[in-house]
Amino acid sequence: MKIVLASGNPGKAREVRAALEGVEVELLLPAEAGFEFDVEETGSTYAENALIKARAACEASGLPALADDSGVEVYALPGELGVRSARFGGEGLDDSGRNALLVDRMREVPEADRGARYVCVLAYAKPDGWFGFFEGALHGRILRAPQGEDGFGYDPLMYLPDHGCAVSELPLGVKNRISHRGLALAEFRAWLARETADGA
Repeated sequence: MKIVLASGNPGKAREVRAALEGVEVELLLPAEAGFEFDVEETGSTYAENALIKARAACEASGLPALADDSGVEVYALPGELGVRSARFGGEGLDDSGRNALLVDRMREVPEADRGARYVCVLAYAKPDGWFGFFEGALHGRILRAPQGEDGFGYDPLMYLPDHGCAVSELPLGVKNRISHRGLALAEFRAWLARETADGA
């Protein structure tokens, strides 16, 4: 069974492939499925954006498609990130630029008010029009400076008190298990395993 991942992000592709290891599916990136993927995310929620991407990839490829929309919600900056996390500060910034901006915006925020959470919603769309959602969240707090070399996005700034490190310092296997995307993928994997076992 082939599934298209509606993303060009290699970091996401690695996480999804690792999470689905052992399930009898072949995950394809858009280029591997023979189409270019560039879809405007016009939704106001994670679910709306994820479904826009999943449906677009499904229609372009004729295959089932999986898409995610995720973001970081910083409680001291309500409404500034969330579904707009990848565009925080404008289109010209990369991950390090957005991290630097977040550090600056949080400079005067005391430790007690630096709480945040990662949220991920996966949308899975089939060619017959069926779709479903799978969700996960990871709670932590925003650091005053980036830590760690791994991960992507805001991982160097998301500190996990229960683990004593930033998300970017977690071994990949641990991250895949506890992260917002990892939890959503675990839901999807369990559902997909049942579906493939039933011959769907």
